Amino acid sequence: MELDLNSVRLASKQKVSVLDNYYPSTEARRYRVSIFGAGYVGCVSSACLSKDGFAVVAVDPDQFKVERLAGGEAPIVEPGLDELLQSAHANDLLSATHSATDAINETDISFCCVGTPSLPDGTLNTNHVRQVCEDIGRALRHKAEFHIVVMRSTILPGTMEELVIPTLEKASGKTAGRDFGVAYYPEFLRESTAIADYYKPGAIVFGQYADDTRSIDALKALVSHIGVAPHVIPMRSAEIVKYANNCWHAVKISFSNEIGNICKAKSIDSHVVMDVLCSDTRLNISRAYMKPGFAYGGSCLPKDLRALTALGRSMNVPTPVLDAARLANVVQIDHARSLVDAASHEAIGFIGVTFKADTDDLRESPLLELVEGFLGKGKDVSIYDPHVARDASQGRNFLKHIAPLLHDNIKDVIARSEVIVVGNKYPGLKDAIETAGKPVTVIDLARIEKPENKNVVYHGLCW
Repeated sequence: MELDLNSVRLASKQKVSVLDNYYPSTEARRYRVSIFGAGYVGCVSSACLSKDGFAVVAVDPDQFKVERLAGGEAPIVEPGLDELLQSAHANDLLSATHSATDAINETDISFCCVGTPSLPDGTLNTNHVRQVCEDIGRALRHKAEFHIVVMRSTILPGTMEELVIPTLEKASGKTAGRDFGVAYYPEFLRESTAIADYYKPGAIVFGQYADDTRSIDALKALVSHIGVAPHVIPMRSAEIVKYANNCWHAVKISFSNEIGNICKAKSIDSHVVMDVLCSDTRLNISRAYMKPGFAYGGSCLPKDLRALTALGRSMNVPTPVLDAARLANVVQIDHARSLVDAASHEAIGFIGVTFKADTDDLRESPLLELVEGFLGKGKDVSIYDPHVARDASQGRNFLKHIAPLLHDNIKDVIARSEVIVVGNKYPGLKDAIETAGKPVTVIDLARIEKPENKNVVYHGLCW
Protein backbone atom coordinates (compact mmCIF):
# COMPACT_ATOMS: atom_id res chain seq x y z
CA MET A 1 0.00 0.00 0.00
CA GLU A 2 1.07 3.60 -0.56
CA LEU A 3 2.13 5.70 2.41
CA ASP A 4 0.81 9.22 3.02
CA LEU A 5 1.94 12.22 1.01
CA ASN A 6 4.81 12.86 3.40
CA SER A 7 6.30 9.42 2.71
CA VAL A 8 9.55 9.71 0.81
CA ARG A 9 12.30 7.57 -0.60
CA LEU A 10 15.77 8.58 0.51
CA ALA A 11 19.34 7.56 -0.24
CA SER A 12 22.61 7.64 -2.39
CA LYS A 13 24.70 5.11 -4.26
CA GLN A 14 27.75 6.37 -2.40
CA LYS A 15 29.35 4.17 0.25
CA VAL A 16 31.26 5.19 3.36
CA SER A 17 34.65 3.52 3.81
CA VAL A 18 34.02 2.47 7.42
CA LEU A 19 31.04 0.43 6.22
CA ASP A 20 32.89 -2.19 4.18
CA ASN A 21 31.12 -5.11 5.82
CA TYR A 22 29.27 -8.22 4.72
CA TYR A 23 25.60 -7.86 3.90
CA PRO A 24 22.94 -9.87 5.71
CA SER A 25 21.71 -13.01 4.02
CA THR A 26 18.86 -12.83 1.51
CA GLU A 27 16.68 -14.62 4.06
CA ALA A 28 17.45 -11.97 6.69
CA ARG A 29 16.75 -9.10 4.28
CA ARG A 30 13.16 -10.25 3.83
CA TYR A 31 12.37 -8.38 7.06
CA ARG A 32 10.89 -4.91 6.67
CA VAL A 33 11.60 -2.53 9.55
CA SER A 34 9.80 0.57 10.82
CA ILE A 35 11.74 3.03 13.00
CA PHE A 36 9.65 5.15 15.38
CA GLY A 37 11.54 8.33 16.25
CA ALA A 38 13.85 10.12 13.82
CA GLY A 39 16.39 11.42 16.32
CA TYR A 40 20.01 10.31 16.61
CA VAL A 41 19.33 6.64 17.24
CA GLY A 42 16.39 6.44 14.86
CA CYS A 43 18.12 8.19 11.96
CA VAL A 44 21.31 6.18 12.30
CA SER A 45 19.40 2.90 12.66
CA SER A 46 17.28 3.75 9.61
CA ALA A 47 20.29 4.64 7.50
CA CYS A 48 22.36 1.61 8.50
CA LEU A 49 19.54 -0.90 8.09
CA SER A 50 18.79 0.58 4.65
CA LYS A 51 22.47 0.38 3.75
CA ASP A 52 22.36 -3.30 4.70
CA GLY A 53 19.53 -3.94 2.25
CA PHE A 54 16.51 -3.85 4.58
CA ALA A 55 13.37 -1.96 3.56
CA VAL A 56 12.88 0.71 6.24
CA VAL A 57 10.04 3.09 7.10
CA ALA A 58 10.96 5.97 9.42
CA VAL A 59 8.10 7.36 11.52
CA ASP A 60 8.04 10.74 13.27
CA PRO A 61 5.36 13.34 14.07
CA ASP A 62 7.84 16.19 13.51
CA GLN A 63 7.17 17.89 10.16
CA PHE A 64 10.71 19.26 9.97
CA LYS A 65 12.25 15.80 10.30
CA VAL A 66 9.97 14.31 7.68
CA GLU A 67 10.67 17.18 5.28
CA ARG A 68 14.43 16.85 5.78
CA LEU A 69 14.23 13.15 5.09
CA ALA A 70 12.05 13.88 2.05
CA GLY A 71 14.82 16.09 0.71
CA GLY A 72 17.47 13.43 1.17
CA GLU A 73 19.03 15.26 4.08
CA ALA A 74 19.54 14.18 7.67
CA PRO A 75 17.60 16.12 10.32
CA ILE A 76 20.63 15.80 12.60
CA VAL A 77 24.37 16.29 12.23
CA GLU A 78 26.22 12.98 12.15
CA PRO A 79 29.28 12.20 9.99
CA GLY A 80 28.42 9.92 7.07
CA LEU A 81 24.68 10.01 7.64
CA ASP A 82 23.77 12.17 4.62
CA GLU A 83 25.66 9.82 2.31
CA LEU A 84 23.80 6.80 3.63
CA LEU A 85 20.42 8.49 3.33
CA GLN A 86 21.16 9.51 -0.25
CA SER A 87 22.21 5.94 -0.99
CA ALA A 88 18.97 4.60 0.48
CA HIS A 89 17.02 6.89 -1.88
CA ALA A 90 18.87 5.59 -4.91
CA ASN A 91 18.13 2.01 -3.84
CA ASP A 92 14.47 2.74 -2.99
CA LEU A 93 14.83 1.33 0.54
CA LEU A 94 13.88 4.12 2.96
CA SER A 95 10.51 5.82 3.43
CA ALA A 96 9.38 8.44 5.93
CA THR A 97 5.85 8.96 7.23
CA HIS A 98 3.76 10.46 10.02
CA SER A 99 1.41 7.47 10.06
CA ALA A 100 2.01 4.72 12.62
CA THR A 101 -0.72 2.60 11.02
CA ASP A 102 0.85 2.74 7.56
CA ALA A 103 4.27 1.97 8.99
CA ILE A 104 3.02 -1.06 10.96
CA ASN A 105 1.11 -2.42 7.98
CA GLU A 106 4.14 -2.03 5.69
CA THR A 107 6.68 -3.72 8.00
CA ASP A 108 7.40 -6.82 10.11
CA ILE A 109 9.48 -5.30 12.92
CA SER A 110 9.25 -1.92 14.66
CA PHE A 111 12.13 -0.22 16.48
CA CYS A 112 11.07 2.37 19.08
CA CYS A 113 13.75 5.05 19.35
CA VAL A 114 11.89 7.90 21.03
CA GLY A 115 13.47 10.19 23.61
CA THR A 116 13.42 9.65 27.36
CA PRO A 117 14.50 13.01 28.82
CA SER A 118 14.89 13.86 32.50
CA LEU A 119 12.18 15.46 34.59
CA PRO A 120 13.19 18.32 36.93
CA ASP A 121 13.76 15.88 39.81
CA GLY A 122 16.00 13.64 37.70
CA THR A 123 13.48 10.87 37.13
CA LEU A 124 12.87 9.58 33.63
CA ASN A 125 10.15 11.08 31.45
CA THR A 126 8.50 8.14 29.68
CA ASN A 127 5.66 10.10 28.06
CA HIS A 128 7.05 9.57 24.56
CA VAL A 129 7.50 5.86 25.24
CA ARG A 130 3.89 5.54 26.40
CA GLN A 131 2.61 7.50 23.39
CA VAL A 132 4.51 5.44 20.81
CA CYS A 133 3.34 2.22 22.46
CA GLU A 134 -0.26 3.43 22.28
CA ASP A 135 0.18 4.35 18.60
CA ILE A 136 1.76 1.01 17.74
CA GLY A 137 -0.76 -0.92 19.82
CA ARG A 138 -3.73 0.69 18.06
CA ALA A 139 -2.17 -0.20 14.69
CA LEU A 140 -1.53 -3.78 15.81
CA ARG A 141 -5.18 -4.21 16.78
CA HIS A 142 -6.07 -4.35 13.09
CA LYS A 143 -3.07 -6.32 11.83
CA ALA A 144 -3.46 -10.08 11.47
CA GLU A 145 0.20 -10.95 10.92
CA PHE A 146 2.68 -11.45 13.77
CA HIS A 147 4.57 -8.20 14.34
CA ILE A 148 7.64 -7.62 16.51
CA VAL A 149 8.03 -4.49 18.67
CA VAL A 150 11.59 -3.71 19.76
CA MET A 151 12.29 -0.96 22.27
CA ARG A 152 15.63 0.84 21.78
CA SER A 153 15.00 3.90 23.95
CA THR A 154 17.00 4.12 27.16
CA ILE A 155 14.61 3.04 29.92
CA LEU A 156 15.04 2.07 33.56
CA PRO A 157 14.77 -1.61 34.56
CA GLY A 158 11.16 -2.72 34.87
CA THR A 159 9.84 -0.24 32.27
CA MET A 160 9.27 -2.93 29.63
CA GLU A 161 7.22 -5.09 32.00
CA GLU A 162 5.47 -2.27 33.85
CA LEU A 163 4.79 0.25 31.05
CA VAL A 164 5.71 -0.86 27.53
CA ILE A 165 4.12 -4.31 27.41
CA PRO A 166 0.92 -3.40 29.32
CA THR A 167 0.40 -0.34 27.09
CA LEU A 168 0.90 -2.35 23.91
CA GLU A 169 -1.46 -5.07 25.14
CA LYS A 170 -4.17 -2.63 26.23
CA ALA A 171 -4.06 -0.64 22.98
CA SER A 172 -3.92 -3.71 20.73
CA GLY A 173 -6.18 -6.06 22.65
CA LYS A 174 -3.51 -8.70 22.07
CA THR A 175 -1.07 -10.65 24.26
CA ALA A 176 2.68 -10.03 24.09
CA GLY A 177 4.75 -13.06 23.22
CA ARG A 178 1.77 -14.80 21.66
CA ASP A 179 -0.01 -12.39 19.30
CA PHE A 180 2.92 -10.05 18.78
CA GLY A 181 6.61 -10.15 19.65
CA VAL A 182 8.48 -7.87 22.01
CA ALA A 183 12.16 -7.38 22.89
CA TYR A 184 14.55 -4.79 24.25
CA TYR A 185 17.65 -3.84 22.24
CA PRO A 186 19.69 -1.10 23.98
CA GLU A 187 21.78 1.12 21.76
CA PHE A 188 25.42 2.03 22.36
CA LEU A 189 25.85 4.68 19.68
CA ARG A 190 28.01 7.70 20.44
CA GLU A 191 27.15 10.94 18.72
CA SER A 192 29.74 11.84 16.04
CA THR A 193 30.84 8.17 15.71
CA ALA A 194 27.40 6.53 15.61
CA ILE A 195 27.72 4.84 12.21
CA ALA A 196 31.10 3.31 13.04
CA ASP A 197 29.69 2.22 16.42
CA TYR A 198 26.75 0.54 14.69
CA TYR A 199 29.01 -1.64 12.57
CA LYS A 200 31.74 -2.23 15.14
CA PRO A 201 29.90 -2.46 18.46
CA GLY A 202 31.63 -3.40 21.67
CA ALA A 203 28.60 -5.52 22.50
CA ILE A 204 25.15 -6.32 21.16
CA VAL A 205 22.49 -6.95 23.80
CA PHE A 206 19.00 -8.38 23.36
CA GLY A 207 16.54 -8.49 26.25
CA GLN A 208 14.19 -11.45 25.87
CA TYR A 209 10.59 -11.45 27.10
CA ALA A 210 9.51 -14.77 28.63
CA ASP A 211 9.96 -17.51 25.99
CA ASP A 212 9.59 -15.22 22.97
CA THR A 213 12.50 -16.64 20.97
CA ARG A 214 10.86 -15.65 17.67
CA SER A 215 11.61 -11.97 18.30
CA ILE A 216 15.19 -12.72 19.34
CA ASP A 217 15.74 -14.81 16.21
CA ALA A 218 14.55 -11.91 14.06
CA LEU A 219 16.93 -9.49 15.80
CA LYS A 220 19.80 -11.93 15.34
CA ALA A 221 19.03 -11.98 11.62
CA LEU A 222 19.17 -8.18 11.45
CA VAL A 223 22.71 -8.11 12.92
CA SER A 224 24.04 -11.45 11.67
CA HIS A 225 26.51 -9.76 9.29
CA ILE A 226 28.11 -7.54 11.94
CA GLY A 227 30.25 -10.30 13.42
CA VAL A 228 29.52 -9.78 17.12
CA ALA A 229 27.65 -12.52 18.97
CA PRO A 230 24.65 -10.98 20.78
CA HIS A 231 24.19 -11.36 24.53
CA VAL A 232 20.65 -12.66 25.00
CA ILE A 233 19.73 -11.85 28.60
CA PRO A 234 16.60 -11.25 30.72
CA MET A 235 14.64 -8.10 29.95
CA ARG A 236 15.50 -6.19 33.14
CA SER A 237 19.17 -7.04 32.82
CA ALA A 238 19.17 -5.61 29.30
CA GLU A 239 17.44 -2.44 30.46
CA ILE A 240 20.04 -1.67 33.13
CA VAL A 241 23.05 -2.56 30.96
CA LYS A 242 22.80 0.79 29.15
CA TYR A 243 22.81 2.66 32.46
CA ALA A 244 25.74 0.61 33.75
CA ASN A 245 27.66 1.47 30.57
CA ASN A 246 26.98 5.19 30.63
CA CYS A 247 27.54 5.61 34.36
CA TRP A 248 30.83 3.73 34.04
CA HIS A 249 31.87 6.06 31.22
CA ALA A 250 30.95 9.08 33.36
CA VAL A 251 33.00 7.71 36.27
CA LYS A 252 35.99 7.11 33.98
CA ILE A 253 35.87 10.64 32.61
CA SER A 254 35.57 12.22 36.05
CA PHE A 255 38.28 9.96 37.46
CA SER A 256 40.65 10.86 34.62
CA ASN A 257 39.96 14.56 35.08
CA GLU A 258 40.56 14.30 38.82
CA ILE A 259 43.91 12.56 38.32
CA GLY A 260 44.71 15.23 35.74
CA ASN A 261 43.99 18.03 38.18
CA ILE A 262 46.30 16.49 40.80
CA CYS A 263 49.01 15.93 38.18
CA LYS A 264 48.82 19.51 36.98
CA ALA A 265 49.18 20.79 40.55
CA LYS A 266 52.44 18.79 40.79
CA SER A 267 53.64 19.78 37.28
CA ILE A 268 53.13 16.24 35.94
CA ASP A 269 51.90 15.48 32.40
CA SER A 270 48.63 13.65 33.12
CA HIS A 271 48.44 12.20 29.61
CA VAL A 272 51.70 10.34 30.15
CA VAL A 273 50.33 8.94 33.42
CA MET A 274 47.02 7.84 31.91
CA ASP A 275 48.70 6.35 28.83
CA VAL A 276 50.68 4.08 31.14
CA LEU A 277 47.58 3.26 33.19
CA CYS A 278 45.65 2.29 30.05
CA SER A 279 48.51 0.17 28.72
CA ASP A 280 47.80 -2.37 31.47
CA THR A 281 45.04 -4.49 29.96
CA ARG A 282 45.43 -7.23 32.57
CA LEU A 283 44.21 -5.21 35.57
CA ASN A 284 43.37 -1.62 34.60
CA ILE A 285 41.46 -1.88 31.30
CA SER A 286 40.03 -5.34 31.79
CA ARG A 287 37.46 -7.43 33.63
CA ALA A 288 39.59 -7.25 36.78
CA TYR A 289 37.74 -5.72 39.77
CA MET A 290 34.52 -5.53 37.74
CA LYS A 291 32.50 -8.13 39.65
CA PRO A 292 30.05 -6.77 42.25
CA GLY A 293 30.92 -7.99 45.71
CA PHE A 294 32.21 -6.96 49.11
CA ALA A 295 34.36 -3.98 50.09
CA TYR A 296 38.04 -3.60 49.23
CA GLY A 297 40.72 -3.75 51.91
CA GLY A 298 44.35 -4.75 52.42
CA SER A 299 47.58 -2.85 52.68
CA CYS A 300 47.38 -0.86 49.42
CA LEU A 301 44.00 0.41 48.26
CA PRO A 302 42.78 2.09 51.48
CA LYS A 303 46.18 3.59 52.30
CA ASP A 304 46.91 4.89 48.82
CA LEU A 305 43.44 6.34 48.37
CA ARG A 306 43.82 8.24 51.65
CA ALA A 307 47.27 9.46 50.66
CA LEU A 308 46.22 10.83 47.28
CA THR A 309 43.13 12.58 48.62
CA ALA A 310 45.25 14.07 51.40
CA LEU A 311 47.68 15.34 48.77
CA GLY A 312 44.78 16.90 46.90
CA ARG A 313 43.59 18.70 50.02
CA SER A 314 47.08 19.98 50.70
CA MET A 315 47.14 21.59 47.25
CA ASN A 316 43.50 22.75 47.40
CA VAL A 317 42.60 20.29 44.59
CA PRO A 318 39.16 18.75 45.18
CA THR A 319 38.94 14.94 44.81
CA PRO A 320 35.19 14.17 44.85
CA VAL A 321 35.48 10.94 42.81
CA LEU A 322 38.21 9.49 45.03
CA ASP A 323 36.37 10.66 48.15
CA ALA A 324 33.24 8.93 46.86
CA ALA A 325 35.17 5.69 46.38
CA ARG A 326 36.07 5.71 50.08
CA LEU A 327 32.46 6.47 51.02
CA ALA A 328 31.14 3.74 48.73
CA ASN A 329 33.39 1.22 50.47
CA VAL A 330 31.97 2.21 53.86
CA VAL A 331 28.44 1.88 52.45
CA GLN A 332 29.18 -1.65 51.23
CA ILE A 333 30.43 -2.69 54.66
CA ASP A 334 27.34 -1.18 56.25
CA HIS A 335 25.15 -3.02 53.74
CA ALA A 336 26.71 -6.36 54.71
CA ARG A 337 26.30 -5.52 58.39
CA SER A 338 22.61 -4.71 57.87
CA LEU A 339 21.99 -8.11 56.23
CA VAL A 340 23.49 -9.88 59.24
CA ASP A 341 21.55 -7.67 61.66
CA ALA A 342 18.32 -8.41 59.80
CA ALA A 343 18.78 -12.14 60.46
CA SER A 344 18.33 -11.39 64.19
CA HIS A 345 20.47 -14.25 65.55
CA GLU A 346 23.14 -14.34 68.24
CA ALA A 347 25.48 -17.03 66.88
CA ILE A 348 27.37 -15.76 63.82
CA GLY A 349 29.95 -17.78 61.91
CA PHE A 350 32.46 -16.11 59.58
CA ILE A 351 34.00 -18.06 56.71
CA GLY A 352 37.11 -16.01 56.09
CA VAL A 353 38.46 -12.97 57.91
CA THR A 354 41.50 -11.93 55.83
CA PHE A 355 40.81 -9.12 53.38
CA LYS A 356 40.61 -11.60 50.49
CA ALA A 357 41.07 -15.31 49.84
CA ASP A 358 44.50 -16.94 49.47
CA THR A 359 46.28 -14.42 51.66
CA ASP A 360 47.05 -14.13 55.36
CA ASP A 361 46.79 -10.33 55.36
CA LEU A 362 44.43 -8.87 57.95
CA ARG A 363 45.42 -5.25 57.37
CA GLU A 364 42.30 -3.12 56.91
CA SER A 365 40.23 -6.23 56.23
CA PRO A 366 36.55 -5.30 55.96
CA LEU A 367 35.70 -8.81 57.17
CA LEU A 368 37.73 -8.22 60.32
CA GLU A 369 35.86 -4.94 60.77
CA LEU A 370 32.57 -6.85 60.64
CA VAL A 371 33.82 -9.45 63.14
CA GLU A 372 34.99 -6.81 65.59
CA GLY A 373 31.71 -4.92 65.25
CA PHE A 374 29.62 -7.97 66.13
CA LEU A 375 31.96 -8.87 68.98
CA GLY A 376 31.36 -5.38 70.32
CA LYS A 377 27.62 -6.06 70.20
CA GLY A 378 28.10 -9.16 72.33
CA LYS A 379 27.38 -11.66 69.56
CA ASP A 380 28.62 -15.25 69.74
CA VAL A 381 31.19 -15.22 66.92
CA SER A 382 33.11 -18.16 65.44
CA ILE A 383 35.55 -18.05 62.51
CA TYR A 384 37.03 -20.40 59.94
CA ASP A 385 40.16 -19.08 58.23
CA PRO A 386 43.10 -21.46 57.76
CA HIS A 387 45.49 -18.56 57.05
CA VAL A 388 45.09 -16.78 60.41
CA ALA A 389 47.39 -17.67 63.30
CA ARG A 390 45.94 -19.52 66.31
CA ASP A 391 48.82 -18.48 68.61
CA ALA A 392 51.63 -15.91 68.62
CA SER A 393 54.22 -18.40 67.36
CA GLN A 394 52.34 -19.19 64.13
CA GLY A 395 52.62 -15.95 62.26
CA ARG A 396 52.52 -12.21 62.03
CA ASN A 397 48.73 -12.05 61.80
CA PHE A 398 48.08 -13.36 65.32
CA LEU A 399 45.40 -11.27 67.03
CA LYS A 400 44.73 -12.03 70.67
CA HIS A 401 41.02 -11.24 70.49
CA ILE A 402 40.51 -13.22 67.26
CA ALA A 403 42.55 -16.37 67.94
CA PRO A 404 40.09 -17.94 70.45
CA LEU A 405 37.29 -17.65 67.86
CA LEU A 406 39.09 -19.70 65.18
CA HIS A 407 38.01 -23.26 64.36
CA ASP A 408 39.81 -25.99 62.44
CA ASN A 409 37.09 -26.78 59.91
CA ILE A 410 34.12 -25.15 58.23
CA LYS A 411 31.58 -27.69 59.46
CA ASP A 412 32.37 -26.86 63.08
CA VAL A 413 31.61 -23.19 62.44
CA ILE A 414 28.35 -24.02 60.64
CA ALA A 415 27.29 -26.43 63.39
CA ARG A 416 27.52 -23.79 66.11
CA SER A 417 26.15 -20.83 64.11
CA GLU A 418 22.72 -19.56 63.15
CA VAL A 419 24.07 -17.09 60.60
CA ILE A 420 26.98 -17.86 58.26
CA VAL A 421 28.81 -14.93 56.68
CA VAL A 422 30.76 -16.13 53.64
CA GLY A 423 33.60 -13.69 53.13
CA ASN A 424 36.09 -15.92 51.28
CA LYS A 425 35.79 -19.20 49.39
CA TYR A 426 37.56 -22.34 50.64
CA PRO A 427 37.56 -26.02 49.59
CA GLY A 428 34.72 -27.93 51.21
CA LEU A 429 32.55 -24.86 51.75
CA LYS A 430 29.80 -25.85 49.29
CA ASP A 431 29.49 -29.37 50.74
CA ALA A 432 29.46 -28.06 54.30
CA ILE A 433 26.56 -25.69 53.57
CA GLU A 434 24.61 -28.22 51.52
CA THR A 435 24.78 -30.79 54.32
CA ALA A 436 23.81 -28.42 57.12
CA GLY A 437 21.39 -30.40 59.29
CA LYS A 438 19.67 -27.41 60.85
CA PRO A 439 18.18 -24.09 59.70
CA VAL A 440 20.86 -21.54 58.95
CA THR A 441 20.96 -18.14 57.23
CA VAL A 442 23.79 -17.60 54.74
CA ILE A 443 24.95 -14.04 54.02
CA ASP A 444 27.08 -14.41 50.89
CA LEU A 445 29.71 -11.72 50.32
CA ALA A 446 31.81 -13.83 47.93
CA ARG A 447 29.32 -15.09 45.29
CA ILE A 448 29.16 -18.81 46.04
CA GLU A 449 26.80 -21.16 44.26
CA LYS A 450 23.33 -20.71 45.72
CA PRO A 451 22.64 -23.59 48.14
CA GLU A 452 19.82 -26.01 47.35
CA ASN A 453 19.49 -27.18 50.96
CA LYS A 454 15.99 -26.31 52.18
CA ASN A 455 17.43 -25.59 55.62
CA VAL A 456 19.38 -22.66 54.19
CA VAL A 457 17.98 -19.14 53.85
CA TYR A 458 20.28 -17.47 51.32
CA HIS A 459 21.01 -13.76 50.87
CA GLY A 460 23.52 -12.51 48.28
CA LEU A 461 25.18 -9.19 49.01
CA CYS A 462 24.42 -7.56 45.67
CA TRP A 463 23.04 -10.31 43.44
